[in-house]
Amino acid sequence: MEDNNRIRIGITQGDINGVGYEVILKTFSDPAMLELCTPIIYGSPKVAAYHRKALDLPANFTIVNSAAEAPHNKLSVVNCTDDEIKVEFAKATPESGKAAFEALEKAAEEYKAGLIDAIVTAPINKNTIQSENFSFPGHTEYLEDKLGDGNKSLMILMKDDLRVALVTGHIPVADIARSITKEKIMEKLEIFNHSLKQDFRIDSPRIAVLALNPHAGDNGLIGKEEEEIIIPAIKEMSEKGVQCFGPYPADGFMGAGTFIHFDGVLAMYHDQGLAPFKSIAMDEGVNFTAGLPIIRTSPAHGTAYDIAGQGIASEDSFRQAVYIAIDVYRNRRFEKEIRVNPLRKQYYEKRDDSDKLKLDTIDDEI
Repeated sequence: MEDNNRIRIGITQGDINGVGYEVILKTFSDPAMLELCTPIIYGSPKVAAYHRKALDLPANFTIVNSAAEAPHNKLSVVNCTDDEIKVEFAKATPESGKAAFEALEKAAEEYKAGLIDAIVTAPINKNTIQSENFSFPGHTEYLEDKLGDGNKSLMILMKDDLRVALVTGHIPVADIARSITKEKIMEKLEIFNHSLKQDFRIDSPRIAVLALNPHAGDNGLIGKEEEEIIIPAIKEMSEKGVQCFGPYPADGFMGAGTFIHFDGVLAMYHDQGLAPFKSIAMDEGVNFTAGLPIIRTSPAHGTAYDIAGQGIASEDSFRQAVYIAIDVYRNRRFEKEIRVNPLRKQYYEKRDDSDKLKLDTIDDEI
């Protein structure tokens, strides 16, 4: 049986004035979670202790210098920030943004060093984290730049069998239409298809593609993006063996339950995909960054300043993010193992002159 404790999950503290520490500590106050993985928080022991006391949480943790020292069956904290940092619940401060970046930077550094297997990020404030060292719309873009090894990322929001990916991410609405190209849709479909196979072990995934315009453009009456960009992209990817279908009008796709017939849904822009997803799966939804060598997940919610410090935040989404990180790690490791030791395929050649059956073997890539 696999030793689950070998899976080391790095957890970035996120915004210390939000609900990050609350959902982290609530999750790992359950001893059963410590049997699934070895969790390491990148943050501040002082801040963790402050949240634990203020919210009366039963979680215990040990302080380590790096993930290399983290003991199994315990929650550990690697100190990444100034000990004098102050927690101000529900406030967006430059100090909290700096602390969030320092934790993320340390986690990325230790992932590169092979000390952790996956990263689960607590929510950040995308404004306060901006600096000369962090000029990205969010975690996804930062990790693509720092740990992507030249690969392109894809944001997937998921709960159970519902997986929603985006062609465009954190960009202004005014820029959406001109940012959608045939090449970009094809690129995202390729990443999505590969992730569904590799990360979720779906042999022959089916992907639904949403339209950009109302009523899927009504044959060009309400917009030409479907006819000129989206449909050609779907056709070309279908010819390459990717099972993709559409474009489907976005307004009724989720409400009608059409999504249950697909393994993934590719939306054209952020709110088109995330608004219906969060209405269905807000409490347990997970954000997964596909396409990169690193495994990264996060809860589907933000800093939740409106309830920070009140002890009422649900840890369900964060817990699910940990589960998904573990599952994807196992699935990738399984695929790697079967590729390293492929099955040998036997076949019969034609009979030779002596009329004896000749048996040979070849290596066949799986």
